Amino acid sequence: MSTQASPYAHITGWGRYAPAGVLTNADLEKMVETSDEWIRTRTGIRERRVAAAHETTASMAAVAARRAIAVAGLQPDDIDVILLATLSPDYWMPSTAALVKEAIGNTKAFAMDVAAACSGFVYAYSAGQAYITSGMARNVLVIGAELLTRFLDYTDRSTCILFGDGAGAIVLSAADTQGGGLGFELTTEPSGAYMIWLPAGGSKSPPSRATVERGEHYIRMDGTQTYRFATRTLASTALAAVAKAGLEPADIDLFIPHQANIRIIQSVADGLGLSMDKMFVNLDRYGNTSAASIPIALAEAVDSGRVKVGDKLVIVAFGAGYTSGAAAISWTADPARGALAESIRPEDVTVRPPLDWEPVDPIPAALVEILARPGSPEPGAKAAEVHA
Repeated sequence: MSTQASPYAHITGWGRYAPAGVLTNADLEKMVETSDEWIRTRTGIRERRVAAAHETTASMAAVAARRAIAVAGLQPDDIDVILLATLSPDYWMPSTAALVKEAIGNTKAFAMDVAAACSGFVYAYSAGQAYITSGMARNVLVIGAELLTRFLDYTDRSTCILFGDGAGAIVLSAADTQGGGLGFELTTEPSGAYMIWLPAGGSKSPPSRATVERGEHYIRMDGTQTYRFATRTLASTALAAVAKAGLEPADIDLFIPHQANIRIIQSVADGLGLSMDKMFVNLDRYGNTSAASIPIALAEAVDSGRVKVGDKLVIVAFGAGYTSGAAAISWTADPARGALAESIRPEDVTVRPPLDWEPVDPIPAALVEILARPGSPEPGAKAAEVHA
């Protein structure tokens, strides 16, 4: 009896979305005790994107998803599985992935969220790879999307300077030819579970007047401990994925690390014995977009000419829960196809709101003036993307 070889899972589509609103270091100087120089020298960040009042994690994810599907040359109903990595869902239920499924016009896929913080996209990618290689799916949509600026304390300079909003997506498609994901490494170290966390809102501490008054719905982070973990773990996780792919670090054409801190990325390059020329960096313009970080960077790297057919790539991330994940990838898609993403306009993608319910104004008070500046989207308006 003959046996059929397992299919490969190639990346066939990619797309990204960044809100029009921009929060610069100069803006932050007016809110909290910090300076542009302090932020740049310690993080490498110059500015980050901020979602407008009408934008949500689902709406940004849906635009990035539609763009990835267009680049792949598929229709929304060609997608069998939708995996959305996020730590900032629109609601605790339903899943944000369910909202995205409807928004992109898909009627057949099953959809679910993946919660692994900044490592979430790599975790979701590995799951998508498994669905395809097992034969359970032909096309999988993998998204990373975050709206973190609504979960920040703008009096806490250790966190409010770091994070931004955005979304990125890829399409994985079954293929008979070798390529796509070659090796994966995923880890979780729960000893660091409370080094990056959001204290209230879950079953342990449900929302209440007291939790709001204590500021427990804001992200909290021990930056020193997280930095030490990240510099150690990103390199080891990347090396493990490269080894599982049967490669050496010198075989990799481009590393796309989680965009959290330039000093962490430099440390990873040193740990791998590589120059920064092999590290793709865009955190200066986006900040840390958590689960959206890698897919935004991946799409931008391809569209900017940093990736060509046959290149070997490594994506690697770390995040809350002290998760980490890396994938070694053989790139097979024509980078020129990225231009097809331009056919998808943000105003053409709509997330259906709930009936008989209106949210409160979601914009933090500290950002109201920023988003009201000339050129920023009007509340409730359909904003076009500003391409960096």
